[in-house]
Amino acid sequence: MTPSTPTVIPTEHRYDETLRVNALHALLYCPRLFYLEEVEELYTQDERVYAGRRLHAKLEQNYADNETIEAYTLESPKLGLRGKVDCLKTEKGQFIPYEHKRGRSLRKNGKATPWPSDRIQVLAYALLLEDCLQVEITEARIRYHAENVLVHVPVDEEGRKEVCQAIVQAYTLRQSTDRPPVIENEKLCATCALAPVCLPEESRLLERSEQKTRRFFPEDDSRQILHITSPEFKVGRSGHQVKITHVKGEQPDITVPINDIGQIVLHGFPQISTQTLAFCSEHDIGVHLISRGGKYIGSFQPGTSNVQRTIRQYKALTDSGFCTNLARKVVGCHAEHQRQVLMRYKRSGIKNADELQTITNQMAILIKSIPTVSELETLLGVEGNLAHLYFQALPLILSDTLDERMIPKGRNKRPPLDRFNALLSFGYSMLLKDVMNAIITVGLEPALGFYHQPRSQAAPLALDLMEIFRVLLVDIPVINSVNRHQWSPDEDFTIAGQQVWLNDDGRKKFIDLYEKRKKETWKHPVIGYSLSYSRLLELEVRLLEKEWTNEGGLFAQLRIR
Repeated sequence: MTPSTPTVIPTEHRYDETLRVNALHALLYCPRLFYLEEVEELYTQDERVYAGRRLHAKLEQNYADNETIEAYTLESPKLGLRGKVDCLKTEKGQFIPYEHKRGRSLRKNGKATPWPSDRIQVLAYALLLEDCLQVEITEARIRYHAENVLVHVPVDEEGRKEVCQAIVQAYTLRQSTDRPPVIENEKLCATCALAPVCLPEESRLLERSEQKTRRFFPEDDSRQILHITSPEFKVGRSGHQVKITHVKGEQPDITVPINDIGQIVLHGFPQISTQTLAFCSEHDIGVHLISRGGKYIGSFQPGTSNVQRTIRQYKALTDSGFCTNLARKVVGCHAEHQRQVLMRYKRSGIKNADELQTITNQMAILIKSIPTVSELETLLGVEGNLAHLYFQALPLILSDTLDERMIPKGRNKRPPLDRFNALLSFGYSMLLKDVMNAIITVGLEPALGFYHQPRSQAAPLALDLMEIFRVLLVDIPVINSVNRHQWSPDEDFTIAGQQVWLNDDGRKKFIDLYEKRKKETWKHPVIGYSLSYSRLLELEVRLLEKEWTNEGGLFAQLRIR
């Protein structure tokens, strides 16, 4: 047989690295999905993905039992494609590639037809077979197992041109640093495994504010956060589990399956093996270090950020006007939270209501000035004045029955000089750790921030994002727990000269308080759905990224009542 001569990709679109045929399927389904997977290298696994794998595993077993049916792995530098065709049959001397799909076919006028993405996929396999086996393919077939329908796809010149056009489009997108926009067909998003990363409904919300946002963002992460609070323990790997062992063997070993772990937090430098670090990296588990004094040391970041995402972030955050706009958003959000907390106690009828009213009025004036600030230096001054007023007011909202040692005397942090500030400092270290974990999970570059200046250990972007959550995740739990007399001035703290730190018991108590707070759910005032504070951290980082992908408007819109 004489092979057909398919249309060849122009030379400028050829690359040494070939493209997966599945990537063309994603491209025809949604260019944004293609870009997220093939360029930004973002992948998620959901039940639909696993169900498809189970179907193909079953089919491959059937192929092994039937010599007339066989799967082929193919690669063509000429076409710039590679892939594994589900099976290849011969009928009357003709090769026929088959694709198996778990779902249903597209119906047109009552007739079963292939979905565009399925059609381009099986046609691409036909072209691969022609080039690799030097045969002519005239027909391909797709079986839709949900309805047991076999669809015939002719391999003609029109189909070949469509495949080559898709290849050109794919390679062009791979060279771009601009993420394609959300597609108009909302129904496709409902079955997309990357919807929790893409957040298409949040992007559409900006144009369709009257509609309820359909939630694709995942539910709360049920995995554990392992806090190792003593250097007497070491962390190692045992098979598919993380093993926590007492150095002196005085306590029984603890093993936790790797899939049940979200983070590992090492307090006071307990040992961790390199095998465990590699194990955590493979499973995208953050490992974070906090000193015995409660200072955030750093995070183990698996791999590197995707270069296209970093380029977009760098381009955006080298624009001073853009950075100032983002900084105004986070400063305004933080200040509104501070003032609202004070207002809550003013409404409760405390005896210092008049003094508190004066302070909140002054804060309101400063908050109103934030949108007009055009320089970061000026904004820093406004933020400093707001912080001064806030910490001046904090003693006014604390219980009259407290031990005076629990009353703060302003804000002091390096080191903390009183018990209240020791709680805040440790809490902010915990928060910084979680913000860093969210940044790494999303894939942004922590060193490229928009408000805080670079300094040792604390990444600027993490410090920027912390402003949104300080009051929500640290200040409110600390104020409430102090007012409830949950802290013992003598038993939960260590005094070293003028420095005050949480001791081992105090740290464990705070960790429990903080982790419980993160599990509480809260309804987003703009997006409209409820989620835990733990999930909210990741959502806010993803909304930040949308600010420089032409989908901004939802970042730092959190407000408490």
